[in-house]
Amino acid sequence: MILVSFLSSVSKPLTMALSNSSWRLLHPSFFLMGIPGLEESQHWIALPLCVFYLLAVMGNVSIIFIIWTDSSLHQPMYLFLAMLSGIDLVLASSTAPKTLAVLLVHAHEIGYTVCLIQMFFIHAFSSMESGVLVAMALDRYVAICHPLHHSTILHPGIIGRIGMAVFVRGLVLLLPFPILLQRLVFCRATIIGHAYCEHMAVVKLACSETTVNRAYGLAVALLVVGVDVVAIGISYGLILQTVLKVPGGEARLKAFSTCGSHICVILIFYIPGIFSFLTHRFGHHVPHHVHVLLATLYPPCATTLHSILLSMG
Repeated sequence: MILVSFLSSVSKPLTMALSNSSWRLLHPSFFLMGIPGLEESQHWIALPLCVFYLLAVMGNVSIIFIIWTDSSLHQPMYLFLAMLSGIDLVLASSTAPKTLAVLLVHAHEIGYTVCLIQMFFIHAFSSMESGVLVAMALDRYVAICHPLHHSTILHPGIIGRIGMAVFVRGLVLLLPFPILLQRLVFCRATIIGHAYCEHMAVVKLACSETTVNRAYGLAVALLVVGVDVVAIGISYGLILQTVLKVPGGEARLKAFSTCGSHICVILIFYIPGIFSFLTHRFGHHVPHHVHVLLATLYPPCATTLHSILLSMG
C-alpha cells in the first residue's frame, strides 16, 4: 500500500507535467476572436477595412513604381518615401488579409508558427517605419539647415546605408520576440481577444513565467520609440530655430510647408501606437473592444493616409 501510494503521488504530477508540456503540440493553434463585444457588427467593420487596405496597396505600389521609374525622383526625400511605402505595404498585408478572413468568413484559427511570424512582421516593420521617419526628419533638417550641402551629405551611398541600418535594427531587436515565446507553455484555452497576433496578447495567454517577455517587450518599445522620438524632436527643434531666423513671412511659410506632411505622418504613426502600448499594460479602464477596434483599423488606415499625405508633400 505504501508503495502504491508513493507511485501514485509521483505519477500524478509527472502526468500533469507531461500533459502541460505537450499541450502546445496537441493544440498548435490560436483562436482569433476578432473584435470582442462587436460580433454582430464585424462584417460592417470589414467593409471600410477592405477599402482602406485596397487603397493602401494601390497608393503605395503607385508611389514605389513612380519613384522607381522616374530618375529625376532619385533624391533623398523620395527614396525615403519609397522605403516608407514598402514598409507600409508589408505592415498592411501582415494584418488586413487575416483580419478580413476573421471578420467576413469566420476563419478564426491561426497556426502557432504562423501567429509568431505575423507577430514578428508587425513589430519588426513597425520598428523599421519608425527608423525611416527619423531618416526623413534628418533629410528635412539637412535640406533646410544646410541646403548647399544636402546632396553631398545625403548621397545615394549614405541613403542605402541608412536603409540597411534601419532594416537590421528591426530584425535584431524584434527577432527575440518569437524566440522568447517558444519557451512559454500554453496550458489553457489559447483564445486571443484580437483580430491578429500581437505580442502582449499572446504573452498574456501563457501560464508559465512571462517576466522576461514582458520586460524585453517594454525595453524594446522604450528604446525604439524613445530614441526615435528624441531624434525627430531634435531635428525639428533645429529646423524651427533655423526657420525663425529666415527674414520674410513667405519664406518661413514655404519652409514650414515642406515639413507639414511629414509631421502629420509622424503623429499618425506614433499617437495610436503609444495608445495601444499603454492600454495593453496600464489601460484597465479602457473598453477592450475600443482598443481592438483601433488596432484593427489602424494599419490599413495609417498606411493609406501616409501615402496620401507624403505624395501631397
